[in-house]
Amino acid sequence: MNSDVQIAGDPLALPHLMPPPAAHPATVAECAGLARAIAADRASWAHLVRYDAVSRWYHRLRTGPGYEVWLLSWVPGQGSGLHDHGPSSGVLTVLDGALTERHQDGGRAVRRRLTPGAQRVFAPGYAHEVVNDSLEPAVSLHVYFPGLTEMPLHRPQCAQAVAVGG
Repeated sequence: MNSDVQIAGDPLALPHLMPPPAAHPATVAECAGLARAIAADRASWAHLVRYDAVSRWYHRLRTGPGYEVWLLSWVPGQGSGLHDHGPSSGVLTVLDGALTERHQDGGRAVRRRLTPGAQRVFAPGYAHEVVNDSLEPAVSLHVYFPGLTEMPLHRPQCAQAVAVGG
């Protein structure tokens, strides 16, 4: 069965058609709008960012009815490991630097480079890995609905480690 995104394309590619951000998002589109609004308000988050050479730094920026927003920093070489977000849907937005997302699509390895302003939307159970494979630090914003309660790690599929452009 095809998803709406497979049939209609990526709705985030048309930001001018997105509704204005909701105070308390209840849909994926509203979560994406909230992430864009927070990203645009650099003064509200830039002073909070810290970089940690030992582990990824993270800070819960906001919570509301059924959702939460996290700010993360990534120094070169840091990654999340292959994981999903349990029962949560989410929106990942790159604020600074560049990140690479890797995931499987129908058994095919997909690799996407994400630069400032790029957003990725995922449903519950979507497994991916995010890594900073650049030479500069990166910052990202993550909106989860419902709030993140688990982040199970997955075993990498070594046989399909060769990435394909996406």
